[in-house]
Amino acid sequence: MNEFHRDLTALRQQLHRDPELGFEEQRTKARVAQRLQQLGLEVQEGVGVVGVLKSGGGNRAIGLRADMDALPIHEIGNQDYVSQNPGVMHACGHDGHMAMLLGAAEKLAQSRDFEGTVVFIFQPNEEHGLGAQAMLAEGLLERFGLEEVYAIHNLPGAPVGQVSTRQGQICASESLFEISLNGQGGHASMPHVGVDTITVGAEVVLALQTIVSRKLAPSSGAVVSVTEFITDGQRNVLPGKTLLKGDVRARLPKDRLALEGFMRQISSGIAAAHGISVEMSFNTEFIETMNAKAPTEAVVRVSQKLGLETIPDRAPMSFSEDFAHFSAALPGCFLLLGNGDSGAHGQPLHSADYDFNDALLPIGAALWADLVRDRLPSRKTTDV
Repeated sequence: MNEFHRDLTALRQQLHRDPELGFEEQRTKARVAQRLQQLGLEVQEGVGVVGVLKSGGGNRAIGLRADMDALPIHEIGNQDYVSQNPGVMHACGHDGHMAMLLGAAEKLAQSRDFEGTVVFIFQPNEEHGLGAQAMLAEGLLERFGLEEVYAIHNLPGAPVGQVSTRQGQICASESLFEISLNGQGGHASMPHVGVDTITVGAEVVLALQTIVSRKLAPSSGAVVSVTEFITDGQRNVLPGKTLLKGDVRARLPKDRLALEGFMRQISSGIAAAHGISVEMSFNTEFIETMNAKAPTEAVVRVSQKLGLETIPDRAPMSFSEDFAHFSAALPGCFLLLGNGDSGAHGQPLHSADYDFNDALLPIGAALWADLVRDRLPSRKTTDV
């Protein structure tokens, strides 16, 4: 391990020890801003942190994004750098994402072998799908004239350093729904007197599962999950109110809209059949993540030049990413970087024993730096 790698590892582990939840990343922001300032970058702070590095006379600008927030999870790892904030943990690798991007900033600040502007975007609150929108609302794109935007996410279970991406849709949308059923509760011994909502709710839950299996194409990749079933019933009291909550994933906007329509149709139809009232909400904070052609081709090209195992047309992922809001606003590419398949490095994202693989740090930093050189080539390089 060389000095650069050791330094990034120490930084990553420091970030891991002190995780903060979304929109609470004050100490994290301070560390990131200090590091960028030490590298000589222009630093602007708002809901997130932005570092700006200019070189040569080029007028093009691209953005590179890393996420900063942690999760409300109690860490059970045994590393000497486990979270010092009980109940909060970097269980998704955002500590590593920040360290890789700061490593790229260091490389590019030292070499200055590109023409244009690189905007290093450190975003808050990715986990709840609100951080990207908050930075966009602050005028991020307009302030820096960004033309393209990129993001890396580690992928447990994939070989260390393997790069995978695809043109078009790469991550699903996430929509949260609530279905409120209002009937007539009563005594458990006399269900015929009213219309209890627990049986109606159970019928709705089962009927919702027919949407994916019978109303959408098998290849749609859609998922409808009821995750909470809440009633006002008791031991001998039939509930008059039931609240169903859940999560919907879709790969295409048309499928997301169709899913919402079918859910409303099913819940209102079943409620009407039983003579009770129903209300439903359907809110989408994570839209589908779409990769543009030229940025994706650039990622594949740079990855292959670095000699990394590269999958240019991976299957879409079922998880959601609020990078989607950036790539909906301008051409972008979201790529996955293998975290390894052994020990804590192979544990699923969001698991209490997951850990980012420090072997990825120099790989990710080099990938970021070479991507900048590819998209903002130096005149000295192009003239040779």
